[in-house]
Amino acid sequence: MAFINFSSGEIHCKVVYYGPGLGGKTTNLRFVYDSTNNDIRGQLVSIDTKGDRTLFFDFLSLNLGRIRDFAIRVQLYTVPGQVHYDATRKLVLRGVDGMVFVADSMRVQREKNIESLENLAYNLKERGLDVTNLPLIMQYNKRDLEGSNIPVLTIAEMERDLNSYLKVPSFPASALKGQGVFETLREISKLVVKDVSKKTLADRQF
Repeated sequence: MAFINFSSGEIHCKVVYYGPGLGGKTTNLRFVYDSTNNDIRGQLVSIDTKGDRTLFFDFLSLNLGRIRDFAIRVQLYTVPGQVHYDATRKLVLRGVDGMVFVADSMRVQREKNIESLENLAYNLKERGLDVTNLPLIMQYNKRDLEGSNIPVLTIAEMERDLNSYLKVPSFPASALKGQGVFETLREISKLVVKDVSKKTLADRQF
């Protein structure tokens, strides 16, 4: 749930990037961080594990407007993709306001994508949350591999696998090249702010 900081006049919203290991979650965050001005971003923190990482930083969004005179600070987190770090995934999901599911377009990762999305739904359910009731964006990463000698899933296949039931906005992307990264971030930020305005602030008196 979003946190209202009265002393700084900010509303802090938490967005978590979820998905299979090495699918591009870390690359997304690093691209956003490297492209954000020093004066509006916090420190990038990396918790390294064996072959995977959890990253997070926050930034003051200048293009989302304000909510009742409060500025909006967006906190971005990644979760480790490896199955044996599921406890860490659950911890990172605490207080989540919105999610980006980063799916790997490589054909060999098809089952991993599906398993990871099912794991997200399960972990949210354990916290009393429904994946269908939270802001969620699908990002189909590694589209730059199209035309290479690495077999990739088509967008239509990924939509059938991951989005036929949820029917949330989706974006093709190459996090490595920065394509689709900010489009994804802008859309999830807008959805989160809309949701926070409706759910969090409706019952508050300022």
